[in-house]
Amino acid sequence: MKKRSLRFLTRTGAALLLSLLCMTAVFSQKVEHVVLITIDGFRPNLYMDPSWNTVHLHQLMKDGAYAEGVNSVFPSMTYPSHTTIVTGVQPAKHGVYFNSMFEPNGPTGKIYWYDTSIHSPTVWEAAEKKGMKVASLFWPVSADAPVQYNIPDNGSLGEANREQYSRPAGLVDLLKKEVFDGVSKIEYGKDHNVARIAAYVIEKERPNLMTIHFFSVDHYSHMQGRDGDSVRMAVKDADSSVGIVMDALKKAGIWDKTTLIITGDHGFENVTTSVSPNIWLVRAGLITDVKTDDWKAQFMCVGGSAYLYLKDRSDKETLKKVREVLDGLSPEEKKYFRIIERPRLDAIGANPLVEFALSAENGGSFGNSMKGEAIKPGHGGTHGHFPDTQNIRTGYVICGPGVKKGAVIKEMNQRDQAAIICQLLGLSMPTVDGKVPAGLLQ
Repeated sequence: MKKRSLRFLTRTGAALLLSLLCMTAVFSQKVEHVVLITIDGFRPNLYMDPSWNTVHLHQLMKDGAYAEGVNSVFPSMTYPSHTTIVTGVQPAKHGVYFNSMFEPNGPTGKIYWYDTSIHSPTVWEAAEKKGMKVASLFWPVSADAPVQYNIPDNGSLGEANREQYSRPAGLVDLLKKEVFDGVSKIEYGKDHNVARIAAYVIEKERPNLMTIHFFSVDHYSHMQGRDGDSVRMAVKDADSSVGIVMDALKKAGIWDKTTLIITGDHGFENVTTSVSPNIWLVRAGLITDVKTDDWKAQFMCVGGSAYLYLKDRSDKETLKKVREVLDGLSPEEKKYFRIIERPRLDAIGANPLVEFALSAENGGSFGNSMKGEAIKPGHGGTHGHFPDTQNIRTGYVICGPGVKKGAVIKEMNQRDQAAIICQLLGLSMPTVDGKVPAGLLQ
């Protein structure tokens, strides 16, 4: 009896020891690097629908975890959304409300591009304070960010500006020589080229945190909408560009210590109709000439949404008149938008400087024209809508140490991404409002 008990205890002890050793092996697989790639215009169906043939994304899904949808910010635009990813807070807190700035006397091309436009701490800062090596490629609002390797997304400010704010000094010339065989100009709009730059930095520097922005899916989705030959080619290019980054991580010998995240900023809606709401305000006598500052109310339009600014925020009479204008539209005109009132804007952390917003419906897309017909045929695709529909949600795929393999997150928020990065790398960012989705990480 004693011998049997001894054998049982011995077997039990061995099993427990083996289990503990396995658990130790799992938890000792430390995350030393996080590489986050955004595919501009990335949608969950691009990896959940097999017809898109995104082989690298499917491999990462199989070996890691994914979300069925990520709620973007409002507006669901590139710059405010990317800023939420790195800050973990909504636009009302981080201060980047659109891609372009509101200019009351007409647009002159001012955009949010400099790091000081961000009013909240970033994961870049948190990683740098911990002594980590940080890199960023073509990330919006990142010029002069605390990043050792950086090529910022500077919108339409030109190549000379981009090179001026690239870090370290001379980086672009070095890339032209060492990566692109002496070309005079790098085509940054091709995701493969961005991936080749990322591969160079990974193999040379092995950054602990790297943020990368791919452009082309967004470009072709604006042209063709949610589907089309060019969109499918762009998605294939983005997927194979992810493969280039994966290969670089393996070549650098850090694949097993890297958590790779593929995500985006917004989804897309198809466009059939162009709507210019400022024309309604011109007809109502609320806009005469914005260039001479002769206006009382105007909408700033950003594709899937439009935002009402008052010249004088205490002018309740003008606000009342704008509402009367909208209420007086025909059902055929009203079907292209819904009104997002101020309390709902506050709840989602949107621009605090506007009275209310419009979110496009039924194939509508907003434009800033103040002449001609208010409603005209439109085409292609757009985004910017209130982020409560599946089409406008973005995607999320994550793979590597620290990730619970096979996890499927039903729904998460864009601000959660900073919290995930912080937990993986052990960063301190008490300002983050996002949360790590339950069941995503080990």
